[in-house]
Amino acid sequence: MLVGWLSIACRLGSVVTGGTDGIGKSYAEELAKRGMKVVLISRSQDKLDQVSSEIKEKFKVETRTIAVDFASEDIYDKIETGLAGLEIGILVNNVGMSYEYPEHFLDIPDLDNMIKKMINVNILSVCKMTQLVLPGMIERSKGAILNISSASGSHPVPMLTIYSATKAFVDFFSRCLHEEYRSKGIFVQSVLPYFVATKLAKIRKPTLNTPSSETFVKSAIKTVGLQSRTNGYLIHAVMGLIISVLPSWLYFKFIIDMNKSTRARYLKKIKKN
Repeated sequence: MLVGWLSIACRLGSVVTGGTDGIGKSYAEELAKRGMKVVLISRSQDKLDQVSSEIKEKFKVETRTIAVDFASEDIYDKIETGLAGLEIGILVNNVGMSYEYPEHFLDIPDLDNMIKKMINVNILSVCKMTQLVLPGMIERSKGAILNISSASGSHPVPMLTIYSATKAFVDFFSRCLHEEYRSKGIFVQSVLPYFVATKLAKIRKPTLNTPSSETFVKSAIKTVGLQSRTNGYLIHAVMGLIISVLPSWLYFKFIIDMNKSTRARYLKKIKKN
């Protein structure tokens, strides 16, 4: 259970990438609520300062910020320096990016740049942050790494092809890592949400099946130490079960039709503007 993992972690610290918005911010708040020091890592120093100040004032915990752009590859020395002297109990690899709108692979605008950025943000960040934090966890024989994948990583999503594939990497990486290091006291979790009302998903209004990030994380964090692979939210788990029994032709037809419709609406909106 989470309480067990935090019995040591509470006097240590937590690191959350992409911690100024959405799911990342909600994880930072939930960990701070439990008394953990929080290191927020994101691109905008202004946003980092704002969220850091809010968490410090509300939860009375120590916070630290590191401003880097995860689309770059040469940021990890700066992060390592920023984490110096801290004992990290929990790492939340949350930072991620998706498409501006669904599109066929060869028609993605600025495709070369998109490939590089998507791999750096969604894949390289998970590997490098784990490389930085895991040795200390092994030394203390205690730690949790929560990797935010996506339901798009458990079922292929045409027209979000690169995103879907990068999130499948996060899921497989997490599952393998958990098996490699569980005997050393390390818990690694793959979190695979469906839609959550965030800026990344471009959904503003929460619903029962599209929860706010706060509602989602309150549910997902209860699975830490219990489930190494989770949808994090009961209704999302039910959705996953339904999708898993659909014939593949029906699933792909539904996904492609939905993404074509989303693409058409987006392009129409830009044309108007």
